[in-house]
Amino acid sequence: MALARSEKSIQRFYSMTAQINAERKAYYDILEATQKGSLDITDWLDWFLGCLDRAFDGAESMLSAILEKARFWQIHSAERFNDRQRKILNRLLDGFKGKLTSSKWAVLGKCSQDTASRDMDDLAKRGILTKASGGGRSTGYFLTSFSS
Repeated sequence: MALARSEKSIQRFYSMTAQINAERKAYYDILEATQKGSLDITDWLDWFLGCLDRAFDGAESMLSAILEKARFWQIHSAERFNDRQRKILNRLLDGFKGKLTSSKWAVLGKCSQDTASRDMDDLAKRGILTKASGGGRSTGYFLTSFSS
């Protein structure tokens, strides 16, 4: 609370609560060790400041991803996308894991595999998606790098 008040701002882009929740086991381990030890809280302060640093890093990564997504949509603001394309592009921009195939597109877009292939081919022709090398039945696609 003292840390939050020291910033003299009601807006914070990091969350200590979220970071402590993510590191819950380590938090309780250091808390227990500190409570059972001497009055020296150096180890706890070291852990807490490290946690704060990781919270800052997490916020920086999140803000970077948000800005990258906004930049993508700004660059492509004049282009037309169908609802499936918009939904799945947002999913890719949010950090889709794994290889994007027409089968996965069909599931995510709730459409047939043929429709998924047409959607993906359309985006590939426009330079928004790039076919991964290899090809074949399970051709993968990834979001093409973009710049402003």
